[in-house]
Amino acid sequence: MILRMSRHAAALCFASAAVFIAMTAMEFFYFRSLSGGLPSLDMRFAGFTPDEGMAWLTALGRRGGEIILVWHYLTFDLLFPALLSVTMVSLILATGRRLKNFRAMPSQLQSLLAVVLVLPYTLADYAQNIAVARLLSDFLSANPDSLSFASSLIVTKFALLAIPLAVIAAFTLVGLRRRQT
Repeated sequence: MILRMSRHAAALCFASAAVFIAMTAMEFFYFRSLSGGLPSLDMRFAGFTPDEGMAWLTALGRRGGEIILVWHYLTFDLLFPALLSVTMVSLILATGRRLKNFRAMPSQLQSLLAVVLVLPYTLADYAQNIAVARLLSDFLSANPDSLSFASSLIVTKFALLAIPLAVIAAFTLVGLRRRQT
């Protein structure tokens, strides 16, 4: 079943892009107005300090926190990590199959490699979503330790996301070079 995902790489890319665009539009056109212009914690690729996290939570207030919890973490962020992960697995398989050495590997090994490259990102993204959702749902749980933990999960998520993206880019470049020769 995983091997067949490469056939749907284009559709999965389109779906992932559509969800990403919707999430980004909500961030810039709605969520930032709730926080006085402060970017959401998810948008801080390099993490944030506990003071920055607390400033965002305070600016949101209870009402803003509930809105972001419902419209981001209980909707888009339940779907997007899984959708992006499936998309990346399909792209690893699709781009890898253009390479002779990858194609020569047993199909189960191809699938396992793709999943192993993507799964750490998926787990980190969901862990980060849970940590931030907990902060939004229970402001009393927001302390320097919980905010630092959420920040480290955000940085980890983006670092782990870079791994499958780099593999996809490398497979694509090697595949293009081999076609030109």
